[in-house]
Amino acid sequence: MTNTAFSLTRPNRRTTSVVFASPHSGRGYSSHFLRRSMLNEKAIRSSEDAFVDQLFEVAPQFGASLITATVPRAYVDLNRSIEELDPALIDGVRKGGHNPRVSSGLGVIPRVVANGQAIYSGKITLAEAQQRLERYWAPYHTALRTELDQAHEAFGEAILIDCHSMPHEAMDSVVRTGIKRPEIVLGDRFGAAASEAIVDRIEAAFVHAGFAVTRNTPFAGAFITQNYGKPANDRHAIQIEVDRALYMNEKTIRPNAEFATFKRRLQAIIADIARIGRPEAQPLAAE
Repeated sequence: MTNTAFSLTRPNRRTTSVVFASPHSGRGYSSHFLRRSMLNEKAIRSSEDAFVDQLFEVAPQFGASLITATVPRAYVDLNRSIEELDPALIDGVRKGGHNPRVSSGLGVIPRVVANGQAIYSGKITLAEAQQRLERYWAPYHTALRTELDQAHEAFGEAILIDCHSMPHEAMDSVVRTGIKRPEIVLGDRFGAAASEAIVDRIEAAFVHAGFAVTRNTPFAGAFITQNYGKPANDRHAIQIEVDRALYMNEKTIRPNAEFATFKRRLQAIIADIARIGRPEAQPLAAE
């Protein structure tokens, strides 16, 4: 397993209150973990936000910090509460109140990957689970909190853009006759995690670039959005889900022929989002 939980890239000069983060793009799978898992190298990556870190890597060029996970989601899910421990996987954990994420195997130490595929044949110890959390979960969130605190201190606000990808089929349930399939889902916990004005501007950036956008359905944001989004305190968190079919082959987990084009389109959007967090922000316009 990788020795670090994340990679942090700061701009030469912070010019915006926006911080970009990608908690699910880590791909540091150790040979030990792969041998222990029942899944092959491709199957275990099925719940990974593959290449999202590369798609957003230009953010520091626009004055924003970028923090990206290096630890895989299948090993530790950084977008879960440290308390979301799964008794069906971790020996010694008592059953608590019903938590749909934990019950489905998607706790902070996941039991399954996409489509409910089991990672392990048995349980792991509580000591091992706690070691993973201390080594990977805690450092990532310490770093993320520090970046947001520094942004808030410098600009009087902090805007977290939590970057994710979604399977193309995830939108099947929300597609209606005559309505274009959404390509981008913005999650703000139905208004609880960010100001409407900020979310409006982020949506406008994607729409201006020609993307179909929806909000909160089927992804409203999970732990990170809920935990860091406190708009009453001038702290905003917005989750962005990008349709994987726009830039990758989901079966082979490789960039597709549109990867470079999509990345260029996204660069203008990242610039517009960074502009939202600048003092006396100017109206959005593609660069």
